[in-house]
Amino acid sequence: MPETVGFFTDTTVCIGCKACEVACKQWNDLPADGSEFRKGGSYDHTGELGAGTWRHVRFVETPDAWRFMSDVCKHCTHAGCLDACPTGALIRTEFQTVVLQPDVCNGCGYCVAACPFGVLDRDPDDGRAAKCTLCYDRLQDGLEPACAKACPTDSIQFGPLEDLVGLAERRVAALHERGHTDAYLYGAGDAEGDELAGGLGAFFLLTEAPERYGLPAHADSPIQENVVPATLAAVGAGLAAAAGVALTFVLGRRR
Repeated sequence: MPETVGFFTDTTVCIGCKACEVACKQWNDLPADGSEFRKGGSYDHTGELGAGTWRHVRFVETPDAWRFMSDVCKHCTHAGCLDACPTGALIRTEFQTVVLQPDVCNGCGYCVAACPFGVLDRDPDDGRAAKCTLCYDRLQDGLEPACAKACPTDSIQFGPLEDLVGLAERRVAALHERGHTDAYLYGAGDAEGDELAGGLGAFFLLTEAPERYGLPAHADSPIQENVVPATLAAVGAGLAAAAGVALTFVLGRRR
């Protein structure tokens, strides 16, 4: 039985090089984001996670200091996207990660609205949703994800989730001993993790409020009642399309 795996991202050693972004795009054959700076003068030209950007190094640019955080899909314990998907395109793998199957996705967008972290997005060309797979194809071959392998400072660490939590807790303790008492874990499955979709498969060491990094302080678990209308709507759309095809066929036979 494969172990539950995930990411531990230590923002205190991230240098903002974006090597993880490049490695992710190269391995998954994702489009480039371009090189133009965004409005407002930010040096972070990527901007945010999206259908074509599954890893994003966020720049927290303040007058006193710059901070960086490599953001990614959280592979939540209580995954709202998975529960909201009416077609089964989103699945929980043997590694307990959440993967989206593009060939099963119908582009309904329910998963986009269900994600409290704003991770999922729909491809502007074909309308299907897309997100980080935690390099599922590499995991199946015993390889670590491309982003973690490319990180030059080990800010992104990959491995069995239980081991990563222990490693992260020791890192926080070491920082506290050095006087950095503002360091804490976000989404590591503790009491606070219960407020973050039941705990995250990709969790973070932060030194400021999560909102400074574009993360929510709370991420509610999905409400099951919302899944039923979504599913019925998708089924209804499918039946309507099938009826249209059948009608076209009948009318064609009568001519």
